[in-house]
Amino acid sequence: MNERNARDAGRSGFSSSLVTLVTVPGLHGSEDAHWQSWLERETPGARRVEQRDWDTPNLAIWSDAVRDVLASIDGPVVIAAHSFGCLATAHALSPAGAFHAHAAHVKGVLFVAPASPAKFRFAGAFTARRLDTLSLVVGSQTDPWMPLDDARTLAQRWNSAFVNLGDAGHINTSAGFGPWPLAKHFVETLARRAAPEYEEEEARAYG
Repeated sequence: MNERNARDAGRSGFSSSLVTLVTVPGLHGSEDAHWQSWLERETPGARRVEQRDWDTPNLAIWSDAVRDVLASIDGPVVIAAHSFGCLATAHALSPAGAFHAHAAHVKGVLFVAPASPAKFRFAGAFTARRLDTLSLVVGSQTDPWMPLDDARTLAQRWNSAFVNLGDAGHINTSAGFGPWPLAKHFVETLARRAAPEYEEEEARAYG
């Protein structure tokens, strides 16, 4: 992923009607003003993973909800996850999981302000494993839920690209992240890479 791809995605909009955006909120869900809600409104056909109890994080239950939504979608998917939703998403996509064989249509994941597995140990044992899909972790120097170095380490274990957003808190509504065009650019870039025309373009560029 590079600046040219992000700019191109921003100009062209969501790259393919065949790519479905799935959002995975964190603890307490994402209210209407949250960037995830804004992103859903900006993206036709977007789906949200709903939890039965937004106030009680449970890694097994929450990751099952992610799997249920993914299993109901035909075609390529790009995921935009936040906070504990990042852990639930990574757990659902883990190569060690039984669902992994059915997760091949997940073409990209945007992990924003992932929650600390240590702080959420009570929610279930989490192991960060290398993911087989393109992914990007966006961290913050002032995130109260995850030290920046820990977020960077998590990205390395997932084999994700990493972006330091600086003084951005938990990258949520209270930190000023309602409409967030950069998140849209990241998602559109991931979606563009999932589209067949991207592979054709890359083949022409390097053939």
